[in-house]
Amino acid sequence: MTRWLPHPLVAASLLGLWLLLVESLSPGSILLGAALAVAGSRALAALTPPTARLRRFSTVPGLLLDVAVEVVRSNNAVARIILGAAGTRIRQSGFAFIPLDMHSPYGLAALACILTATPGTVVVDYDAAGNVMLLHVLDLVDEETWVRIVKDKWEQRLMDIFE
Repeated sequence: MTRWLPHPLVAASLLGLWLLLVESLSPGSILLGAALAVAGSRALAALTPPTARLRRFSTVPGLLLDVAVEVVRSNNAVARIILGAAGTRIRQSGFAFIPLDMHSPYGLAALACILTATPGTVVVDYDAAGNVMLLHVLDLVDEETWVRIVKDKWEQRLMDIFE
C-alpha cells in the first residue's frame, strides 16, 4: 500500500479538498479527485528530503549565540553606512566567490540562512557542481577576508554539526 499510496492521509485530505472545491459528489468528480490525490501523494513522496543527522549538538548553542551577536553587530555597521556615520571612506559593494567543503544540504541551507539573515550580506547563488557559493557583500573590502570569515566562523561549525 505504501508504494502505491505513500501518504494516505495526504491523499484523503486532497480528495476531500477537491470535492469541497468542485461542490459535487458525482462519480466523475470523485474519480478525478482520487486521481489527483494519488498523484499529489506520490509527488510529495518524491519531494521528501533525506533525514538529517546531528553529529555534535553541543556546538549549536555557541553557534546560535555567535549568529545573534553577528546580526546585532552587522545591523549597527549597516545602519552606520546608510546614515553616513561610518567615516569618509568610499564603500564598495561587490561579490565574493566562497569555495565550500561542506556537502550536507542541511548545513548548506543553514549557512545560507545565517549569511542572508546577517545585514549587509546576501547569498546570491550556489553552484553545486563546483561547490561554490556567490555572496553579495554591502561593504566588500577584500574577497579573501570574506572567504576566511565564512569558512572559519560558520562553515567549520556547521560541518561539525551536520557532517
